[in-house]
Amino acid sequence: MAELPPQTPAEAEVERRVRAWAEGQRARGKRVALVTSGGTQVPLEARAVRFLENFSSGRRGAASAERLVRAGYGVCFLHRPRSVFPWARALPAHGPTLLDALRLEAGPDPRVTADLGALPRLVPALQAYRRAKDEDALLPVEFTSLGEYLGLLRAAARALAPLGSSAMFYLAAAVSDFYIPASEMPEHKIQSIDGPLQITMKMVPKMLAPLVKEWAPEAFIISFKLETNPSILVDKARQALKKYHHQMVIANLLDSRRTSVLMVTRDSEMQLSLSDEELTQGVEIEEKIVSYLESRHTAFMEK
Repeated sequence: MAELPPQTPAEAEVERRVRAWAEGQRARGKRVALVTSGGTQVPLEARAVRFLENFSSGRRGAASAERLVRAGYGVCFLHRPRSVFPWARALPAHGPTLLDALRLEAGPDPRVTADLGALPRLVPALQAYRRAKDEDALLPVEFTSLGEYLGLLRAAARALAPLGSSAMFYLAAAVSDFYIPASEMPEHKIQSIDGPLQITMKMVPKMLAPLVKEWAPEAFIISFKLETNPSILVDKARQALKKYHHQMVIANLLDSRRTSVLMVTRDSEMQLSLSDEELTQGVEIEEKIVSYLESRHTAFMEK
C-alpha cells in the first residue's frame, strides 16, 4: 500500500455522489466539511476471521459533525458502521437500557412508543436530525477496512476540491498506523495449534501528503494527534505541520481528551478546556473546537 491502487467502481460512485451533493451545498451558499470518524479495521488473514482495531468509538467525529451542521456547514460524514452516529448519541447503547425505554402498545395493530423520561435528549436530537435531512446537510459514507477508508478519502477529497478554500477536512478517524500487505497475508484462518503468533506489520502510508498536495490543495485541513505522553504531544503536532504543510493539528492526551485539547498551528497554540461548571452543564469540548475552527476557517478563506 505504498500508494493507493486505481480507483474502484464503488469509489468512483462515491466521488460522483459527493461531488453532486457538494455542488448543491455550494448553491445554497454553504461551506462543506468532510468529517472522518471511527476506527479502521486491519485484517490478519485474506479470508479474515481476525482483525486488529483500536478503541475509537467515533464519538468525537459524531459530536463535531452535529455542531458543524448547526454552524451552517454541509457535512460529508465518512464513518465506520456501528460507530457513533450524529444525533443517535441521544439513544442509549444497545441492550436492556434501550429496550426498557421502549413501550409496546398492545392491540390489533401494535405500536412502539418511547418513554421520553428515560430519553431526555431524544426530542431535540430528532429535531436537529430532521432539519439536517430536510436541508440535505448531512451526507453519510461508510467504510470498514483500512483500504476502504483510504480509497474513499481520496474519492471524497477529489469531489470537494472544486470548492477550494470553503472546504474543510476534519480528520478525526483513528486510522491504523500498521497493516499487513495482501501479498504477506495468510489466505485462511491462522491456526492456534501452530503455537504463539508472531506478526510483522508494515507502516501505513500517510494520506495527508497527497491530500494536501494533490487531492484538495486549497482546502482547510485539520488532523488529530493523540498521545499518552504529555512531554511529546506538542512536538509531534509541530512535526506533522512541518512535514505535511496543512493548517492545524488538534493535539490531545488520552486521559483528558474529553475535557481539553490543544489547537496547534505553525505559529500558535490555543488550549481549549471545559470548566467544572461547563462539565456540570453537559457542555462538550467539541462545541468549543468547532467554534474555534469556524473562526479560523473564515480567516483562512479571507486570505
